[in-house]
Amino acid sequence: MVDIYKNKSRFKIGVVLAALLIAGASLYYTNSLVQKLAEREERLIDLYSQALQYVVQSAPDDDQLFFINEVIQTNESIPVLLVRDNKIIDHKNINIPQGASEKRKQRILAYELELMKSQHKPIVVDFAEQAEKNYVYYRDSDLLFQLRYYPSVLLTVIFSFGFLAYLAFSYSRRAEQNRVWVGLAKETAHQLGTPISSLMAWIEYLKQIPALKTDNITLELEKDVKRLEMVTARFSSIGSEPTLKSEDIYFIVLGITNYLQRRISSKVKLEVKSELPRGTSIMLNRHLFEWVIENICKNAVDAMNGVGEIKVHLLEAPEGDVIIDISDTGKGMTKQIAQKVFSPGFTTKKRGWGLGLTLAKRIIENYHKGKLFVKQTELDKGTTFRMVLQGA
Repeated sequence: MVDIYKNKSRFKIGVVLAALLIAGASLYYTNSLVQKLAEREERLIDLYSQALQYVVQSAPDDDQLFFINEVIQTNESIPVLLVRDNKIIDHKNINIPQGASEKRKQRILAYELELMKSQHKPIVVDFAEQAEKNYVYYRDSDLLFQLRYYPSVLLTVIFSFGFLAYLAFSYSRRAEQNRVWVGLAKETAHQLGTPISSLMAWIEYLKQIPALKTDNITLELEKDVKRLEMVTARFSSIGSEPTLKSEDIYFIVLGITNYLQRRISSKVKLEVKSELPRGTSIMLNRHLFEWVIENICKNAVDAMNGVGEIKVHLLEAPEGDVIIDISDTGKGMTKQIAQKVFSPGFTTKKRGWGLGLTLAKRIIENYHKGKLFVKQTELDKGTTFRMVLQGA
């Protein structure tokens, strides 16, 4: 069985090629019908012109006249004008509103004449008693006109419905994926609750021992358990509307980077530089925002194989927004990978679910109404992720 998700690019190309093939076949068949109908109308007008000429030049008996009239009356759909010396003598199958003034009637006939001249060459009709030549002008019938443009209209409607169906399918698919991620996050938070409660109890037990109460190990364990509580709160927040409050952005970034510096490889240097005015605040959900910074920094550590430098640069955009650039000296990415890096389930690691950057983008763009994207990446030189957040 073909995995459509893994081969979605080929699947999309196949669908597009199939649609183009159907469209091409439809256009070819309809154009063939249009060509045949156009030839039929041309023969009919030629016969019509000959019948007019015969009536004028000959003196047909009653049977011949009946037959000729039948030929003339056969044309019930093709608009025709009889012109002599640049004057319209007669017309047939031209829609003139009932009660129209003579001036309006002449404007309609003049417009029809110009249209006919642009479509077909006139047919010359010689009347023996008249020195001037007569010309029969005609244009495509309304049926032929509609048939000529019918494929384009039909294909436009089909492609429009196809596009809307594709958008609906994509939306429902993303909604289904979101429900999966939300359910997974909440279940993870639920599963973490029991061991965290147990660890908290053990820390309280250690604090009862005087020698361990102020020991660095006990203090660090307590910090990590609190961190686990924060992670659980983050997972619980996924799928719910988070509460935002005004926070000092530099203070938040500095706090999370200091925490990470003590827990990542000692061969990785983590540097924070701010060009923001002192006390710059933005509306944040602190726990979720710290998760984004932590996730991007940990990915950077993995990209550098535990050796390198991470720079976090905070600056103010001309519009008053806050920009945060996180750069590493890792292996970088190709353009193809950079375009997929936020896709659910996409990962370049041997072990991983490919959810970290997906959730990070959702936190920044859906919850904080900001932007998160790959600003720059180069193989063997590193990558820069950029966040743009609205100023408070």
